[in-house]
Amino acid sequence: MRFRTQSHTVVHPAGGDLILVNLNDHPIHPMLVDFPIAYLVGGALVSAWASATHRPAWFRTARHMRLLGLWSACAAALPGLVDYVFAVPPRSSAKQRATNHMVANVSALTLFGASLATDPDEDARPAPWRVGAELCGAGLLGVAGWLGGTLVYRNQIAVDHLSANAGRLRIEAHPLSDTATGLVDVASDDELAVDQMKLLRIGSRRVVLARTQEGYAAFDDSCTHKGGPLADGALVCGTVQCPWHGSQFDVRTGAVRQGPASQAVKTYDVEQSGGRVRIRVG
Repeated sequence: MRFRTQSHTVVHPAGGDLILVNLNDHPIHPMLVDFPIAYLVGGALVSAWASATHRPAWFRTARHMRLLGLWSACAAALPGLVDYVFAVPPRSSAKQRATNHMVANVSALTLFGASLATDPDEDARPAPWRVGAELCGAGLLGVAGWLGGTLVYRNQIAVDHLSANAGRLRIEAHPLSDTATGLVDVASDDELAVDQMKLLRIGSRRVVLARTQEGYAAFDDSCTHKGGPLADGALVCGTVQCPWHGSQFDVRTGAVRQGPASQAVKTYDVEQSGGRVRIRVG
């Protein structure tokens, strides 16, 4: 059995490619988050320890660590925001978890920023409320880290999936080609091999185009269980499996073949003519 790694590309109608924020296929956001966590949590602990043990020489060190932590947090937040918009499936349990992750991080940075902004002298002992705010911020960073880890290990956000002959998974945006018929031209008839898929963004819809041994099929990307991305799953013998919890669907009828999903996924009519593949979304 031959395995290939999927990669993700957003292709806009104008033809330009926007690669989700990564470095040599490694997501950048997880690479950067270690720095603000280390600096901010370390600064909070140093500040609390120095205050409790009357070591004024360490107050400046704690302040510098907070400053480095805030700057590095801004650097980590930019690719994280792009991933939040493009990589996390909408209307899914992962989207709510990612939102909570972002809120916890922003709240923590607000507490650290307020402590730094009200610091009258970098050599002065911090007021008790500032030490408390920093420790609360460190706790929020812990919560955000827990949620971020869950996004990776449970929801498989930014994880390359291996599946038999999956090829290169592309994410393409398409305008509505014919508003009268609702047909959208999405591919050439030889673009995908059997058991390969690509994700289409058509307006607010995320539709998966899949090729089976019987021909092309199209269905909603969102699993009806928890909203997992079916385009990131495995397609075998006309059945697509959600990568999150293993629900399986018939790609032609949308019927559930294996739970935990109990509701069928929406499918779309597919037409092939003149060497092109079109789906009807109207």
